[in-house]
Amino acid sequence: MDDTAIARGDRAVLVLPTFNEIENLGTFIRKVRASAPLMHILIVDDNSPDGTGALADSLASELGNMHVLHRSNERGLGSAYRTGFRHVLSASFDRVITMDADFSHDPAMIPQFLSALGNGSQIVVGSRYCNGGSIVNWPMHRKLLSKWGNAYTRRMLKIDISDCTTGYRGYTAQSLRAIETENVLGDGYVFLSTILKRASQERLQITEIPIRFLERELGMSKMSWKIVGESMLLVTLFGVRRNLRKFVRPARGK
Repeated sequence: MDDTAIARGDRAVLVLPTFNEIENLGTFIRKVRASAPLMHILIVDDNSPDGTGALADSLASELGNMHVLHRSNERGLGSAYRTGFRHVLSASFDRVITMDADFSHDPAMIPQFLSALGNGSQIVVGSRYCNGGSIVNWPMHRKLLSKWGNAYTRRMLKIDISDCTTGYRGYTAQSLRAIETENVLGDGYVFLSTILKRASQERLQITEIPIRFLERELGMSKMSWKIVGESMLLVTLFGVRRNLRKFVRPARGK
């Protein structure tokens, strides 16, 4: 496969969880298609009451090479990703892109992610915090909270990645199978951290690419204190369990 086909998305798929993104989805999907015209798109919609699912169906009929999964009894980012990954791993795709549908992640960077995956990287992480990354239009308290949360997650999970909570990523199909995403804990945003924990344990090749993260202009953020609480609780439990293993020696046989 030549480099141009790799960058344009041949045998690649975007897994895009959605919930109440009707104001962004149409323009966003067209920009994705312009950036990577050969890439398939899989939308996993959690029964959005604003009509996002119906709009996704309309876009799929109009643009082609696009499929929509409608979930009625499940909700949550991690759960949606597990559903999407299960679906695409049963097909013939070799690379998977994930991102947010609210334009906080720039679709123009997709070819760079695809090229990295086609040239040796098993996982690509779009980082706000590595050299060259940035955040636009966030208040200082939110930046500080995010940086603290990432530092805490790195320490507790022993992850050597500058941005553990970013959703702009690329995976090879092989890496997702090695991670066994069905068994990765977390239904909310903590799934993004725990999947990196499993990837590090599997010693997968992870590459960070700096991104410019933009605060959404339309629609409402899905972040809540409940989601933050779930993330901190699971990260803490993982860290405590890891530290306990250091001090608890297995009993000697008699």
